[in-house]
Amino acid sequence: MGLIEQLRRRTPLGWLQLSHEKSRLLVALLGIAFADLLMFMQLGFQTALYDSNTRLHRSLQADIVLISPQARNLPSLSTFSRRRLYQAMDIPGVKSAEPMYFNNTIWKNPLTHRETGVLVIGFNPDKPAFDLPDVNQQLQAIKLPGAALFDRGARGDYQKAIAQIEEGKLVTAEIERRTIIISGLFQVGASFGAEGNLITSDRDFLRLFSGRQSSSVSLGLIKVKPGYDPKKVAAMLKAYLRDDVRVLTHTEFIEFENNFWRTNSPIGFIFNLGVSMGFVVGVIIVYQVLSTDVNAHVREYATFKAMGYRNYYLLGVVFEESLILAALGFFPGLGVSLALYQLTRKATNLPMYITLIRALQVLVLTIVMCAISGAIATRKLQATDPADMF
Repeated sequence: MGLIEQLRRRTPLGWLQLSHEKSRLLVALLGIAFADLLMFMQLGFQTALYDSNTRLHRSLQADIVLISPQARNLPSLSTFSRRRLYQAMDIPGVKSAEPMYFNNTIWKNPLTHRETGVLVIGFNPDKPAFDLPDVNQQLQAIKLPGAALFDRGARGDYQKAIAQIEEGKLVTAEIERRTIIISGLFQVGASFGAEGNLITSDRDFLRLFSGRQSSSVSLGLIKVKPGYDPKKVAAMLKAYLRDDVRVLTHTEFIEFENNFWRTNSPIGFIFNLGVSMGFVVGVIIVYQVLSTDVNAHVREYATFKAMGYRNYYLLGVVFEESLILAALGFFPGLGVSLALYQLTRKATNLPMYITLIRALQVLVLTIVMCAISGAIATRKLQATDPADMF
C-alpha cells in the first residue's frame, strides 16, 4: 500500500513533458502506431500462410501419412507406388491404408470461363478421407460419373457460380478438355499454394488425368486400430517399408508443410523480415522523440542532479515516457490493423484474424521497442554534469 500511495503522490513528470509538446507527442504516437501496424500485418500474413496451407492437412482422417521422399509440400507432391499401402497392412495396428491423389491444374471458371489454378483431389468415396461434414454428407454425389465438389472459399470471381450451385442449378466446368459437373460445395479456402480446391472420386480423377496410373499415389492415409500408439506404428512402418516412401504422423505431416514455407520458401523469410523492420522503425522513431525531449530539457535534468536526485530517478522519467508512448501508440495501430485484417480477409479469403495472443505479442514488442529507445536516449543524460550546464 505504501508503494501505491507513493506512486499516487508522485508528480508524473514523464506525462507532463510529453503533453507539453502536443504536436511532437502526436508525431510520436503516429510513428509507433505505424510500427505496430507493420508488425500486426506481417504477423497476420505469416500466420495466414501457415494456417491456410495446413487446413487440408488438419482435416485429413488419418493417424499416419505416407508421402514420397521427393515431396516438397502438398501442392507439389511426388508419387509413390500403391504397393507400399498394401505392405503397410502387414504391420500390427494398421486398420486401413487408403490412397489419395492430388494434381495442380488449370480449369475454366464455370461462368466467366477464365482460366485459373485449382488443386484437384481424388479419393475413394466409400472410404471417407476428410473430417469435413460438407464433404462427408455429399460422398454419394461424387460417386456419379463426372461429378465434383467445389471449394466455396476459393479465391476468385465465383460468387455467381456458387449461388447457382446452391440453387440446385446445373453448373459445369472444363478441366483437361473434359467436362465436369459441380454437384456440391464444401469449405476449406484458398491458400498461398492453391487458389481453391476441387474434390472428386478417385475414378474421375484418373479419368481427368489420363496420364496418371492408379498405382501412382500422391498420399497414403493410414488409420491405426484402437489401443495402438500411432508413433510406435509409424516407427514400425519406417523400419518395414522401403526408402521410396516417407512415413509421418498426422502432426508431423502438418509440421512438414509449415517447415517448407518457413525454411524453403522466401515468403516465410520476407514476413519475418517485415516484423523486424517494423520493430526497428519504431525504435528509431521513439528514439528521435525521446532524444529531442532530453536535449530540450537537459538543463532541467542537470538541475535535478544538482539538487541531489540520482541518475536512476531521471532515467525513470525517460522510461516513463517510453511506456506512455508504447501504451498510447499501440491502440491506434490495433484499430487500423483490425480494419485492414477484415479488408484482406474479404479480398483474399485468407484466415486473417487478430487473436488475444497476437495483440499481447505486439504490445510486448512495442514496450520493448520503446524501452530500447529510452535506454539509448538516456546515455547523454547519464553523462550530464550540472557544472557544465551553468
